[in-house]
Amino acid sequence: MLYLDNFPVPLIEIEETDSTNRYLSEYCRNHTVNEFTTVSTTKQTAGKGQMGNRWESEPGKNLTCSFVVYPTFIEAKNQFIISQIVSLSIKEELEQWIEHISIKWPNDIYWKEKKICGILIENDLTGSSISKCIVGFGLNINQQEFRSDAPNPVSLYQITGKEHDQRLILSGIMQRMKAYYMRLQYETKHTENSENIYITKKYATSLFRKEGFHQYADEEGEFLARLVRVEPDGRFIIEDTSGRIRSYLFKEVHYIL
Repeated sequence: MLYLDNFPVPLIEIEETDSTNRYLSEYCRNHTVNEFTTVSTTKQTAGKGQMGNRWESEPGKNLTCSFVVYPTFIEAKNQFIISQIVSLSIKEELEQWIEHISIKWPNDIYWKEKKICGILIENDLTGSSISKCIVGFGLNINQQEFRSDAPNPVSLYQITGKEHDQRLILSGIMQRMKAYYMRLQYETKHTENSENIYITKKYATSLFRKEGFHQYADEEGEFLARLVRVEPDGRFIIEDTSGRIRSYLFKEVHYIL
């Protein structure tokens, strides 16, 4: 294990682990861990995605990381704001290198119609507040070929045709995340939801397929609909071609890609 100090946040680099989220969660149980402490690994053998999905990552080619924050100033009912600032931090860093980056609700990062980053957020709640939040993400940087049955992965290398400095990109993401988080913390304490509105609007303008009608599917089948908005609690609001407004929580509807 290598613990780096010359980095914008405390960074622990490890050669191999099954899951950086699991590793950091265990590390937090056994140590006093500062906010934004980040674990990055060269090889993740059982990376977790949403709903138990696996994340493919060739060893040494991509960012597989997790970091911890203690957002006790955020009520549990407002926890989606964390997903928004994480998504925006990664999107905006990637925009330093490529165009056509968007956020596919709730927090996948897409280049055009392909997935470049997945995010997994695990919150511990105490009463009505969030006591601890571990954020894991897998960002495809230098992988040249994907072999899993995932439908649409893409890497920064595949888009640009050249390799990129993974630590430099991670540094940029964490600086952006820290700035969003500290601003959110300040605004939450000193104003009434002004920053939440700012972040929500920024998130809305960053969404995948935010204009026009697109194909979706829910438990009733496939249908065409347009995005109306995403509610502060994360609910996805769309309008189908008949004018019916539909509201969904996470995993209740999915895009047809």
